[in-house]
Amino acid sequence: MTHLQKLRNPSILKWVSFFCTENKLRLSKSNFYVAESYHIVENLRFYGTSRVVTSQKGKILDETLEIPRAVRQEAQVALLDYLHSTRSLQFMDAENMSRNSPYFLGKLLKRVNNNETDVGRSVTRFLRYHPINEFEPFFESIGLKPSEYSPFLPQNLMFLNDDQVLLGNYYVLCNYGIARNKIGKIYKEAPEVFKYDCGVLQSKLQSFEKLGLDQSLAIKVIASCPYLLCGDINREFIEVLGKLKNAGIEYNWLEEHIFEGNSYSWNRMLELLRLLSDMGCSEEQLGGLITQHPELLLEGSGHLTYFLIGFLLKFGSTRNELWTMFLQLPKISAENFATNLLHCYHFLIEIEMTVQDIGRIVRSHPVLLGSCYLKKVNSLLANLNTGKKRLCQMIKEDPNVLKNWVLGVRVKRLLPDTNKTVRARMMKTKFLLNLGFVEKSNEMERALKVFRGKGVELQERFDCLVNAGLNREEVIKMLKSSPHILNQSKDVIETKVDFLVNDLGYPVSSLIPFPSYLSYTIERVMLRLSLYKWLVDEKAADQNLALSTLLACSEKIFVRTYVNSHSRGPEVWEKLRKECVKIETERTLIVS
Repeated sequence: MTHLQKLRNPSILKWVSFFCTENKLRLSKSNFYVAESYHIVENLRFYGTSRVVTSQKGKILDETLEIPRAVRQEAQVALLDYLHSTRSLQFMDAENMSRNSPYFLGKLLKRVNNNETDVGRSVTRFLRYHPINEFEPFFESIGLKPSEYSPFLPQNLMFLNDDQVLLGNYYVLCNYGIARNKIGKIYKEAPEVFKYDCGVLQSKLQSFEKLGLDQSLAIKVIASCPYLLCGDINREFIEVLGKLKNAGIEYNWLEEHIFEGNSYSWNRMLELLRLLSDMGCSEEQLGGLITQHPELLLEGSGHLTYFLIGFLLKFGSTRNELWTMFLQLPKISAENFATNLLHCYHFLIEIEMTVQDIGRIVRSHPVLLGSCYLKKVNSLLANLNTGKKRLCQMIKEDPNVLKNWVLGVRVKRLLPDTNKTVRARMMKTKFLLNLGFVEKSNEMERALKVFRGKGVELQERFDCLVNAGLNREEVIKMLKSSPHILNQSKDVIETKVDFLVNDLGYPVSSLIPFPSYLSYTIERVMLRLSLYKWLVDEKAADQNLALSTLLACSEKIFVRTYVNSHSRGPEVWEKLRKECVKIETERTLIVS
C-alpha cells in the first residue's frame, strides 16, 4: 500500500478538515460550499507556522511607555549594579537582565518612591532592603512573557546563583552561539534541558555537528525545535536530512530557509517526502520542486501541501494529476497559489455554477486556478455588463478566459449575446402579432424598441390590464400610443391600478386617454393624487381633473399650482411625502 493510500484516510483529510475549519470552508463527498452565504476568504492564512515579526521586547514595550526614557535608563543602571556588584552575577548576565526585562523594571519602579528626583539612588536604596526574585528578570530577559514564566518560578529559591544547574546549561547554550532571547523558547518547550548534568547538553550539541550540520544551522534547528535536545537524537529528523541530501538539497539551503521563530514537525515533513515519492516523484524532481517552492515543505511542516492534496482529492483528482500539478506550479509562492485556488473556487460558487461543473474545472485546471487572483464577482459583472449565467457558460466553454479577469487587468464589456437577442425579438414579435399588430409596421418596430422583458412577461402584464376591467381592444389601443407601459412589472401595474380605482375613486377607463399614468413612479402617483384628493375634500380644487393634468406637469409647477393653493398645503405635502417614502420602503422590503 502506498503512502498516498495510507494518508488519504485519515491523515491528509484530517489536515484538510483542520484547515477548512479555520477558514470556514466545508467539504463533503457530494457537495462543496462555503459557510456564511458564500463568504469569500480575502486573506488566506496558513496557521501552521506564523513568523514572529515583532520581538518579545517589542510586544511588551507598551507596559513601560509611561516611563520616561531618562528614568528608565537610571533604573537599568541601578539594577545592573545591584545584580553584578551586590549579587555577584556575571556582568553579561546582569546587563542582559537589566536591559531586557521592561515589565519587571516597570513593576520595580512602581514600588520605588517616585517623589525623589534621583531615580537611580531610589532604586539602589530600595534593592538594598528589598531583595528581588532574580528569576523574574532572568526569564524575561531570555524571551519569556510573565504569563509564560510564572509556572517556572522556583517555589523555594529567589537568587539565581542558587540554581547552578540551570545557569550551567544556560551558559552552554550561550557559548554555543544561541541568542539569549531565543533561549526562553527552549526553556518553555523543553525545560528538562536545563536540568542536565554537566557535559550532557554539550554532547547533545556536538551530535548535531557529527551529522554534518554547521554550527549556524544547528543553532537554527535547536532554536526552532528545542525538543530535539531531549532524549536521543530524533530519528525522523535524521531521515529528513538524508532524503533532502539524496534529492540534491545541501544543508546550506536548509540553513537559508529555516526560520528560528517557527516550530517544525520533522515527523510530518518525513511523511510528506514519502508521500511525494510514492506519487512517482524521482529524487531529482523532488529536489527541484522543494528548491523552487520551499514553503511546500517548511510552511507548517507541509501543512500547505497537505491542504492542496486533500482539497484536490475531494474533487476526485488522481495521483498522477496531483503530481502533474506540482510539476507545473507557477513561479509564485505556494501560499499565493493556494490562496488563488481557494479564491477561484469561491468565485465559481458565487456565480452559481453547478457542483458538477465546479468539480470538473477544479480537477482539470488546478494550475490555471492557482495562477489567477480574480476580481470580485459584483465588480466583474458590472464591468462585463453581463449576468452570472453567461459568465458560467463562458468559463465552461473555455476556462482560460479567467486569465482576462484577474486583478490589474482592464476588462472590456462583452458584446450582446446575438442568439439570445434574436430569440428575445422573436418572442416579442409573436406577442405583438397575436395582438393584431401588423408585421414590420412602424407601430410594431416602435414597440419592439421600447419593450423590456420576455414575451411571457409582456403577456402577463397585458393580461393584468385586461383583468383590471379594460377590454382587449382598449388595452391594444393604449399599447399603440404608449408601448412603454408594459415595461412595468405585474406587481407595480396592479398596485397603481388599485390605488387609482379603490383609493382615489377614478374609473379604470381613465387609463385609456392617459396610459402614461402607469409609467410614473408609485411615489409620484401616490404623493400627487393623495394631495389632490385632500384638496378636493377641502373644496380647494375642482373634482375629476384629468390624470395628465396632475401627473405630467413638473414638480415646481405642481407645488405652485396645487400645494400652495391652500394654507395648510405645504404641511400636508410634507406629511404625505414621508408616508409615501415609508410605504415604498416597506413594499421594497416585502418584495426583496
